[in-house]
Amino acid sequence: MDARHFLGIEPTADPLSWRLPVTSAVSTPGRFLFGGCGLAAGIVALEAAAGQPTVWASAQYLAHAPTGSELDWRVTLAAVGRRTTQARVVAHLGTREILTVNAALGHQPTPDIGDESWVTAPPVPPPLECTRRLRFPFPEETVFHRVEQRLATGRTLADLDGTPGPARFASWFRVPGHLEPSAATLAVLGDYVTGGLSQALGVHTMSRSLDNTIRVVRLVPTEWVLSDIVVHATAGGFAHGRAHLFAEDGTFLATASQSMSVRRWSDEQFAATRAAAGTPPEG
Repeated sequence: MDARHFLGIEPTADPLSWRLPVTSAVSTPGRFLFGGCGLAAGIVALEAAAGQPTVWASAQYLAHAPTGSELDWRVTLAAVGRRTTQARVVAHLGTREILTVNAALGHQPTPDIGDESWVTAPPVPPPLECTRRLRFPFPEETVFHRVEQRLATGRTLADLDGTPGPARFASWFRVPGHLEPSAATLAVLGDYVTGGLSQALGVHTMSRSLDNTIRVVRLVPTEWVLSDIVVHATAGGFAHGRAHLFAEDGTFLATASQSMSVRRWSDEQFAATRAAAGTPPEG
């Protein structure tokens, strides 16, 4: 399964136009499009139009696309060079603009500098030795049901007791049946930066992305992707953070970054949600 089929984005007769049905499978439990899936869908459309791989892509989220709606995407190839294409794609729901993805795409077949990386993966246990992350069994399938997460460092949701902790934690992710990461796949996983805030504050939080940026280093086959997440700061009800993404063999795949609006999810609300869902402990 590739990213296009994971997302369900569909081409039209016009190579610069696409359609994305917002199903529950690409939605949050709040019944709107998951931001990482929005960025990923934009990347699929841009790469198809440009015929080149993504170097970086950034989404600005302007409004929610509710589950059950359908987004129309329109690509603009703003500057097409010999090696690099600068482009954007805008998603509309009727006449309303929902999100915009800007990107640079390209590849230099014979670069005159070598490949180097100065970022290394943190030392963590392999995926299957790590704790499976809590996932509420909501009545409908959501994107969170389709992505498996295992906590490599940090605290489980049940262990958040109000005590502040490190602003850095790591998780393994995989999409079962999707073995070769693409820029679009990594864009989905990059949207989990928001989870780092609860780790740092020691309380349950709810976040909504304002943006999401992915910067691709290299792509190699890997079943699991390690996300090394750092929350940088909170101020005025907003937070900022980043994630470095690695293959199982330690290859540095990409960097993701986000800004988000944040509010606290009270212990009473959290406990009530768990009880209503009948959620077992993490493990």
